[in-house]
Amino acid sequence: MAVLNELEPKEVFRFFEEISAIPRGSRDTKRISDYLVAFAKERDLKVIQDEVNNVIIFQPGTPGYEESEPVILQGHMDMVCEKTSESTHDFENDGLELYVEDGFLKAKDTTLGGDDGVAVAMALALLDSREIPHPPIEAVFTVDEEIGMLGAVAMDCSSLKSRLMLNLDSENEGHFLVGCAGGMMVECVFPAERRRWSGKVVSVHVNGVTGGHSGVEIQKQGANANVILGRVLYALKKKVAFNVICVDGGLKDNAITRSSRAILMLAPGEEEIFMDIIKEQQEIITKEYHKTDANMSIEGFLEVSKEDEASAAGKMPLTEVCGNAVIAALRTFPWGVQKMSQDMEGLVQTSLNPGILATKEDEISLTFSVRSSVASEKEELYERLVCLTESLGGKVNRSSDYPAWE
Repeated sequence: MAVLNELEPKEVFRFFEEISAIPRGSRDTKRISDYLVAFAKERDLKVIQDEVNNVIIFQPGTPGYEESEPVILQGHMDMVCEKTSESTHDFENDGLELYVEDGFLKAKDTTLGGDDGVAVAMALALLDSREIPHPPIEAVFTVDEEIGMLGAVAMDCSSLKSRLMLNLDSENEGHFLVGCAGGMMVECVFPAERRRWSGKVVSVHVNGVTGGHSGVEIQKQGANANVILGRVLYALKKKVAFNVICVDGGLKDNAITRSSRAILMLAPGEEEIFMDIIKEQQEIITKEYHKTDANMSIEGFLEVSKEDEASAAGKMPLTEVCGNAVIAALRTFPWGVQKMSQDMEGLVQTSLNPGILATKEDEISLTFSVRSSVASEKEELYERLVCLTESLGGKVNRSSDYPAWE
């Protein structure tokens, strides 16, 4: 049942509701791509679908504008798939549950996908209209933008004739932007050598961080759960004997991490001081972030949950050298806003977000989304990550690299 019938412009929201019913996370775009192809064929419009699922739909100009210069309308199909810890939503199979609250369109317990579903919906509404005069349109819908512009990189643009492109992917309605940050994904990988060690399995959890998009909301200077976890582990390491079993936090490199955890093996007799330090860190850190992250919690558990127990099952703790390297990385690596623009007030020029912390049997990785509108600063930040990682015995993988448009 449609829930957006009363929103204006009606056709834009009608199409937004339709595409919101289609799972369309990054690397899962075949269904939304096929939907766009079907849309074009139903209206006898020329359409191209490539092997990575990019789609181009061509529409002639309306009467009087047939010979006008064509215009590209461009947006991306994929969305960032994040949900609350309580949500049972399955992004691979479930459509979004939309609702309107206090003048805002939202999705229940998940990201909305307005980035960049609104571009798809706007373009479809225009292509579907018989009343809006326009020049020839080349509607370009790319995939996997959220993980490094992968669809755009793979796209064959030889069929496009326009010299003017309107990219429908910004934050402020009615504002035309003429620049964009470049970016890359940087994975810092550390060896996870393990050894037998006797102790009690405990855990540390950081939850309730506000989070957000690392490109749009990094300037709010809120917390990142992975960074907070590193800070807590370092505070523990100074006074408590333990070894790390695993650390995990975040699912997307470009989403500010909202929750993170560490499963540790605690030396006998250290339980009381372990809990005291956790409580102390909770008081200190939540006070620092009382405005941006009012719901943040830092908790220690002497009796671990079934989920934590399952994650730790069969894993010996890391050697002290490996565990210390991971804690040092979490504690010292740069993150957040690194430089503001000297030319445009309020514009973040260079930033990075440690979005994914993951443990495998033989390695632990921390993955960053690095952004800058100045190419040299993007490279400088990459080099800092390389130097720090290699000094701690790790290696760096670089991918999804795209240039800035200053």
